[in-house]
Amino acid sequence: MTTSEGEWVSLFSGGKDSSWALYRALEDGLNVTRLLTVHPEGDSYMYHTPATHLTALVAESVGIDLIEVEPGELDAEGTRDSGAQGDSELEPLEAALRELQDDIDIAGVTAGAVESEFQTNRIRAMCDRLGIDLFAPLWQEDPRELADAMLDAGFEILIVQVAAHGLDESWLGRTLDHEALAELEDLHDEYGVHLLGEGGEFETLVTDAPHMSRKLELEYETVWEGTRGYLEITDARLGE
Repeated sequence: MTTSEGEWVSLFSGGKDSSWALYRALEDGLNVTRLLTVHPEGDSYMYHTPATHLTALVAESVGIDLIEVEPGELDAEGTRDSGAQGDSELEPLEAALRELQDDIDIAGVTAGAVESEFQTNRIRAMCDRLGIDLFAPLWQEDPRELADAMLDAGFEILIVQVAAHGLDESWLGRTLDHEALAELEDLHDEYGVHLLGEGGEFETLVTDAPHMSRKLELEYETVWEGTRGYLEITDARLGE
């Protein structure tokens, strides 16, 4: 159970899931006073990776202060297993929250996990260690109902990275709308693609939403690497 007392920190990447968690927290009256973005280096087991540098612009649009956290050094030679790397990736996040606790009374954090027990169990354990709550409004909800709710609320969602069978270069820069969701449902049946990209099949960026005062406007180039690709953002600004 969450509380409205104290200040909330939104774990924020700019993608649809963390943005929805933030939006829901604000709608529920939680006092969100910080966004916190971890900038991973390369592939990550714990964090959304593409275009996290744009969260500063989104934070300006939302009107909430942003804390940015670098990932720290992982062990050399890539010898960690996924569990050990996940634990290591969490350390700079937990350290940043501990430091913030010296300045404010943190009630809890928001998180956008849908089905990943790998992520959620680690974040929940971190919250227990810090003595704070976890607000995870997407957790174990129906993916199609979540996606429809985002679109019905007015979220504009851009696909910025793909890495799955069935998702070709044409998906890069595409808006995640009801037509795209219908196609993703077909790809789920054929290839097992998760409707919300929970397995890393695709990544997104929210360019506009009800809690944003100004829309994020982008210029980009498409980079395709044979079986996967991403948008290389060349310019980003807030609209009038």
